[in-house]
Amino acid sequence: MKIATYNVNGIRARLPVLLDWLAASRPDVACLQELKAADELFPEDAVREIGYEAVWHGQKGFNGVAILARGEKPREVRRGLLGDPEDVHSRYIEAEVGGITVGCLYLPNGNPAPGPKFDYKLRWFDRFLAHADSLIAQGGPVVLAGDYNVIPAEIDARTPQRWAADALFLPESREAYRRALAQGWTDALRTLHPEARMYTYWDYFRGAFERDAGIRIDHLLLSPDLAPRLVAAGVDRDVRAWEKTSDHAPTWVEIAAD
Repeated sequence: MKIATYNVNGIRARLPVLLDWLAASRPDVACLQELKAADELFPEDAVREIGYEAVWHGQKGFNGVAILARGEKPREVRRGLLGDPEDVHSRYIEAEVGGITVGCLYLPNGNPAPGPKFDYKLRWFDRFLAHADSLIAQGGPVVLAGDYNVIPAEIDARTPQRWAADALFLPESREAYRRALAQGWTDALRTLHPEARMYTYWDYFRGAFERDAGIRIDHLLLSPDLAPRLVAAGVDRDVRAWEKTSDHAPTWVEIAAD
């Protein structure tokens, strides 16, 4: 099974890119972030025409997450995280697909930091970690895929010093990510490519993509019951070069049959 994550940076504006990537890469499951569209504007018919069913949690103009599955309707089991009833941002959705629990997340950016947005990021991270821990406790194959807005280590940035004061690279953000790994989650891409400089995001300015001045912030974390089945992981870097594309590239794993 091939499972991918892709921050589309506006599903309506990037729909042709998304459809072309789905047709070319053919992931069995695709987790999408930053839909930037209300629920009623999700392009369900367009993704169904190329063989995908979907569940989604939209929000007008901001955020938004979705899980697509090829030839199968994902069975939604959760939207949103517990712990803050006033948090109405569309940042998490969870479904069962092909015997695997798939969590799709869009973690807050947190900038400017320090400040209220960074405080919200850390609170959201704490709530996410509590849920992730409960998933470990219940057992079974789980993948938590999405835009974590965290650069885990210096190897995950072309120029780490450029990000030293950014919420994506501050010690508190990296420590929260390490706490996830300490629960037992496996960072799939880094596990299979321990020394590779592989990035998933390049901003639109200063020729960042052309200079490969990227960062790795899109991650797929595998539970202890799923990690032994990991056989491949990579980044579809070429998609970042397409016309009218997102500033992220799709990231994926391949999982062996149980």
